[in-house]
Amino acid sequence: MDSRATVVILAAGLGTRMKSRQAKVLHQAGGRRLIEHTVDTALQIAAPERVFVVVGHQADKVREAVGARGVGFIEQGEQKGTGHAVTSGRAALAHLGGLLVIYYGDCPLIPAEVLHALVKQQSESTDAGTLVSAMLDDPTGYGRVIRDAKGSVQAVVEQRAGTPEQLAIREGNVGIYCFRADAFWKHAGELQPNNPAHEYYLTDMVEVLVRAGHSIGALRAQHPADLLGINNRVELAAADRAFRDRKVRELMLDGVTIQKPDTVSVDAQARIGIDSVIEPFAQILGATVIGENCRIGASSIVRNSTLADDVEVGAFTIVDASRLDSGARVGPYARLRMDAHVEAGAHVGNFVELKKTRLGPGAKAMHLAYLGDAAIGAGVNIGAGTITCNYDGIAKHPTRIGKGAFVGSNSTLVAPVEIGEGAYLGAGSVITDGVPADSLALGRARQVNKEGWARKRREKTHKEPLHNR
Repeated sequence: MDSRATVVILAAGLGTRMKSRQAKVLHQAGGRRLIEHTVDTALQIAAPERVFVVVGHQADKVREAVGARGVGFIEQGEQKGTGHAVTSGRAALAHLGGLLVIYYGDCPLIPAEVLHALVKQQSESTDAGTLVSAMLDDPTGYGRVIRDAKGSVQAVVEQRAGTPEQLAIREGNVGIYCFRADAFWKHAGELQPNNPAHEYYLTDMVEVLVRAGHSIGALRAQHPADLLGINNRVELAAADRAFRDRKVRELMLDGVTIQKPDTVSVDAQARIGIDSVIEPFAQILGATVIGENCRIGASSIVRNSTLADDVEVGAFTIVDASRLDSGARVGPYARLRMDAHVEAGAHVGNFVELKKTRLGPGAKAMHLAYLGDAAIGAGVNIGAGTITCNYDGIAKHPTRIGKGAFVGSNSTLVAPVEIGEGAYLGAGSVITDGVPADSLALGRARQVNKEGWARKRREKTHKEPLHNR
């Protein structure tokens, strides 16, 4: 028998219990959308051309979320139930043969091992299908698995249709199936909307196949919490916590020190090298890559950035879409964004912001500066309060500072402007023109001291000398 698996992921619903204008499968847990998790799990048991996502609400956004993975899509124009969702794809699916695996797009925690076990059990049996069940302490809301006296699966009864005796059963159907494709498509037309919701239930396929003389098997899950769907924000938060607990445990076992791990958030796709230290309340988000022997300070956020070895990020610092080379030091209270690049051994201090700026090797900007659209050479010293005025109200303009230059405190560099190598800018200067290499630039008015002026002003204001008051 052809044991190749075709996977159908049901993702057409809005998810009304989420109380959101966004389709449920587009919500995030563990740093990725729910549909991304479920598709990536499917790709561990089937080739991309045999993975299909059933879309309906916000179909374009769902396609955008996972389309790059090469999977196919099935349009369910009108949501008439889970059975209708699958049969909407008959034209794309029925000729593929093999095994048909079906599950929901709102179950991001499903381990690939469960799907492998499900496919293995089905491919080695004569059953027409196998469902995954679980013994639940509280099965409310889940269909109950009905067995005969011999223990064979006979049907799945939904919560709203069950009798009191059936609803007392604790074995719940978690909504993961593997059917023989030939048997499924032969009998799929027998599904009927004979239920209070007047929908075509996929669960009814169990009874349809049994009535046709086939047997149905069950794979009882050992860890049902990993298989349950997300219906509201509370369950979404629980899934997010589960992903992050998995990730920080994995990192610690791989040689990363995470202080107070219950406070740290690390997205699933992030990577961190050995002997790095992550302090409390730090967030490592997106596709961030952190090298070895780094330190990420408390309450810092590093998102979609690359950090080489021996990098230090001080507390309360934000590094977003940026790159830090070996030995770089940034923060505390710094902000790097939009392709900022701190080269080897360079230092960025407190309350310094870099935007689309390259800070050359060994350069320093230690206090209270804004450096935007700038290319700053090796060994440059940027004084406190320096600003690159990169925006003229219409367009952005670059600032270039040659290696070894010294920029005095409270300098204002009006772009576009270029400072030559080894040049000095006097403190408090407003620089509007280029500065040649090895030059001293002073862009401020000459200081004038008017002796006695303040005393005369006070006396005039108060009609008497200040010392008599």
